[in-house]
Amino acid sequence: MNRSPLQPLAGVRVLDLSRVMAGPLCGMALADLGADVIKVEHPERGDDTRDWGTRIGRHNTSYFNSCNRNKRSICVDLQDADGQALVRRLAQQSDVVIQNFKYGGAQKMGLGYEDLRALNPKIVYCSISGYSVLSQEKARPGYDLVIQGETGLMAMNGEEGQGPLKFGIAAVDMFTGMYAAQAILAVLYERTRTGEGRHIQMSLYDSGMMITSYYGLTAWLQQGDPAKFGNSHPSIVPYGVFDAADGPLVIAVGNNGQFRKFCEEVIDSPALAADPKFATNTERSKHRHALLPVLLGKVRQFTRAELIARMNRCGIPCGEVLGLYEALQSERTAQTQVWHRYEDDEAGPQAVHAPPYVIDGARSDVRRPPPHLGQHTAEVLRELLDIGEGDLHALSRRNVIK
Repeated sequence: MNRSPLQPLAGVRVLDLSRVMAGPLCGMALADLGADVIKVEHPERGDDTRDWGTRIGRHNTSYFNSCNRNKRSICVDLQDADGQALVRRLAQQSDVVIQNFKYGGAQKMGLGYEDLRALNPKIVYCSISGYSVLSQEKARPGYDLVIQGETGLMAMNGEEGQGPLKFGIAAVDMFTGMYAAQAILAVLYERTRTGEGRHIQMSLYDSGMMITSYYGLTAWLQQGDPAKFGNSHPSIVPYGVFDAADGPLVIAVGNNGQFRKFCEEVIDSPALAADPKFATNTERSKHRHALLPVLLGKVRQFTRAELIARMNRCGIPCGEVLGLYEALQSERTAQTQVWHRYEDDEAGPQAVHAPPYVIDGARSDVRRPPPHLGQHTAEVLRELLDIGEGDLHALSRRNVIK
């Protein structure tokens, strides 16, 4: 395999039959690490998310572009027998298949795990569904928003006294995609010893339960819902968002020594540090409703710059709360090179996130911008299946490919 420090998965081929977020995010994680990810899309509409978000050119959108960089796009009609045959041939030359069809859908098309394993025993096959295959609801379709409600994520999000609140992004989809990528990497590693693949079966519901994390364990132990704390921490005080004279900032006082410094050297209130009710974090948590109003009043007497300078001198974690666009345009963001700029031949200058991985001191690169619909159909079918121009045109005329 042609490995490089930035592409440890170079030489691994992934057939991505998934759509929307969880599956495509899994495929993108593998692509970011160097895998050749071939995204199979419907010849007319493509991935559903090509119609979600802000339009970029004819068929791309902000939503689609967020989870499909570093991939090649081919358009194949999977409801057509010839289209199914093409994908089976591609699977024979692939290491990984990702799919999130409705329960039983892949099998109906002859693209299930057993179908492809018979052709390629080394295939690492990842199925993503709404609900676990171990559940009686395994055939039920699942969506991020529904799962956020059913797993209790909405119940733990937001401020005290507030009703259910979803996360700002599709957190369940995103965690499922990353968990799926972890499992695929583990099986690829195991395959180096066994020579055989496996069937990985992920579900949004299981991942949603995982996201509840220590809140979920607390609810289990308390036999009831924990209190909501919004921007504050359930166990550490003071730890959250505070309003300075000129705007919000995060103050994260992590231990008793930091609290003393915060009171004495940041907000000029040594008496607070000396109060037995606030001497330890356990006591501060117990008396948070007495302490926090006092701290809020003190913090408002300073500007953010003043507070941050004082806390930096004391080694107390802190930072401004920025607007999203403001954060994107910040010098900090520019220095970390987490955005990749490119020229789209339909929409002009564009940008996508760069991969989050820094390997050997360098950030993983964006080798390919998010693809146009069917941009690589002919390229892939020529390269991998040796299909000639005449056959490509014949398949195109019949709308089997685009």
